[in-house]
Amino acid sequence: MKIRIVSLLASVAAGSVLASPAAAQHAGHSPTGPQQSVEAQSDAKTKCELEAERHRAMGHPVADGACEPAAQPEAAMDHSEMDHSTMDHGSMTARDGHSGMTMPMDAARPQASPESHEGMDHGSVPQGKPAEGAMDHSQMNHGEMGQAEASSSMDHGQMDHSQMNHGETPSQDMQGMDHSAMQMGADDDIPLLPPPPEAGSGPARAAVAIWGEEAMNEARRELVRETDGGMRLWFQGDRLEYRAREGKDGYLWDIQGYYGGDIDKFWFKSEGEGSFGEPIEGAEVQALWSRAIAPFFDFQAGVRQDLTGPERTHAVIGIQGLMPYRFEVDAAAFVSTKGDVTARIEGELDQRITQRLILQPRAELALSAQDIPELGIGAGLDRIEAGLRLRYEFAREFAPYVGVSQEWRIGDSADFARAAGEDPSVTNYVVGVRFWF
Repeated sequence: MKIRIVSLLASVAAGSVLASPAAAQHAGHSPTGPQQSVEAQSDAKTKCELEAERHRAMGHPVADGACEPAAQPEAAMDHSEMDHSTMDHGSMTARDGHSGMTMPMDAARPQASPESHEGMDHGSVPQGKPAEGAMDHSQMNHGEMGQAEASSSMDHGQMDHSQMNHGETPSQDMQGMDHSAMQMGADDDIPLLPPPPEAGSGPARAAVAIWGEEAMNEARRELVRETDGGMRLWFQGDRLEYRAREGKDGYLWDIQGYYGGDIDKFWFKSEGEGSFGEPIEGAEVQALWSRAIAPFFDFQAGVRQDLTGPERTHAVIGIQGLMPYRFEVDAAAFVSTKGDVTARIEGELDQRITQRLILQPRAELALSAQDIPELGIGAGLDRIEAGLRLRYEFAREFAPYVGVSQEWRIGDSADFARAAGEDPSVTNYVVGVRFWF
């Protein structure tokens, strides 16, 4: 730090010489030069000491004796006998032309005050090797300092130069700023004001004047139907398929639908299957009241009627809906008029390969609380069916599919199937269509 302070003072003197070369270089060549030089040196020393005291007050260490004038070489050049008429003082540097001259420090900067750096021309300081103990200003970029930094109105005596980076302009400093992190204001600061008094001041049915009363009445009725939980009909053919298998090929249908609003609906279902050329093996129809109990689940209760075999009517209670991860579940328990208790659980999952190509794994479990020999049902786990279907939705409402389905009869149910001459394990290769409206 000592070296840097002394070098700063030296650079002031060097810059002053270059600022007005002719006047400064010959300031000591007149007959009264020695006397003026001594007075100038004394005045410069006083100003140097004042500047040193100011830097000490700022916390910068300044060595004692830093303002003492440098010793004159013993063999100084005698400029009184030189012919200066042929000399180009404009191209001479302070180092080359006047290494032996003693120059007053304030000769070239009579207008600069100790508080101001206005008279300093750091850009023209010669780039030679600095004197011992002086700062090398060749690496300092004072030429790019902003006008505000060089202004004489600034009080440099109160500034902490140790934290200043004169090598960067304000615009360069701002290039590293992350403006995206600046918070211009939170939503909480935005006032919530009431609507202006002009709002609602027009006629209550202004659209009638444009579209007419009849068109607007129809639009209002459509709005009610779409937004107030109005009644609607939905019908879906979940599985309508041809089954290729060992022996005689077969068929299967599985349809369902509802009519009602958002909360309460009348829900109907029907399932059946058989083999071509033979009577229908099994068929049923259900009529249910469905009540929404959660955003994606309905509670259902009603009756089921078997259409084949021994006629039986069942009371039905169950749930149907969409579980987490989009598993569609339909679970129901049945109590027949004969006192038989059975249950069925179905689940399927749509896995989208593309927006139109969908792979659907599906599983179904049938259970019974007791043996029902006339229906070929054994107690416990009666039947398992697992399948995989790949469908392509030409439209959302129409999608053909291909797949495979495997059925197993379990436990006593397998024994009943063998006794009837049937295979308890059947593989079906299916082609079908899924639709809804």
